Amino acid sequence: MSADGDVPAEPALVGNGDRRLTVASSVPPLVISGVSKIYANRLRREKAVTAVDDVSFTIAPGAAVALVGASGSGKSTLAKMITGSERPTAGSITFGDLRVERLRRNALRRFHSRVQIIFQDPYGALNPLHTVGYAVMRPCENFLGMSPREARRRVHELLETVGLTPPTQYAAKLPHQLSGGQRQRVVIARALACNPELIVADEPVSMLDVSLRAGVLRLLAKFREERGLSLLYITHDLLGARVVSDEIIVLNRGRIVEQGRTKQVLQHPRDSYTVELLNAVANPFAAADGARPSPEALTARPPAEPAV
Repeated sequence: MSADGDVPAEPALVGNGDRRLTVASSVPPLVISGVSKIYANRLRREKAVTAVDDVSFTIAPGAAVALVGASGSGKSTLAKMITGSERPTAGSITFGDLRVERLRRNALRRFHSRVQIIFQDPYGALNPLHTVGYAVMRPCENFLGMSPREARRRVHELLETVGLTPPTQYAAKLPHQLSGGQRQRVVIARALACNPELIVADEPVSMLDVSLRAGVLRLLAKFREERGLSLLYITHDLLGARVVSDEIIVLNRGRIVEQGRTKQVLQHPRDSYTVELLNAVANPFAAADGARPSPEALTARPPAEPAV
């Protein structure tokens, strides 16, 4: 039973796979039940657009789930509904005893202290007029009620945690003085500032150079495992999903077409759309016939890369 009303029966739990995690007992599951989002056409010249169609899944406490699909599949719309930026046309989203679609104002603000989003564009996610220290400090003051002195100490700890050292030097920088990978690390530090229980990462590496992506993904995986928080990783890249996720959910035209453990989905895909996504993966070792990477290559962990 939810604090705001009855909660529908939960779909099958997704998450935790084979990894050993230290999961904080206070982290609740995220339950998506029969969620749909339909955008009406105001001009009424075209049909309404169904962005998300009857989607149901549950992210267990401490789990990392990858939501995979091409552009226009409904991934970002679902992320907006999970974080309370959009409301579903039908269905429910519950986080512990909270019905997310019913939250307003102060309740929604408190919810955002528990659920943080990492945006796709590290260049647009930071105010160019504010220093790194200010950007990371604001959640500490707003959500945790820290004094300026406490918040500054917390900022330095967070910057050091995400590999931006010396922290005093990076805290004084403006966004334009950082590389793309460094900016995304600042965005991750800001998301971690209020000790969230769930992070929604919406295409967090799609605008970074290929050489920098694995480092940022490993950073997300590290924090998820060390802090016991849950992670919803949204991407169009199945290879990137393997680095951080225990489970993969494949979304096509707003509907779930396949879901399962990461290794199972990558090595033995059942749906033709999943096969298309795998066939689109670049393989420098493929023969001239365009064969896709082997199952072993798809699930192999990438080698260590330099810091970004």
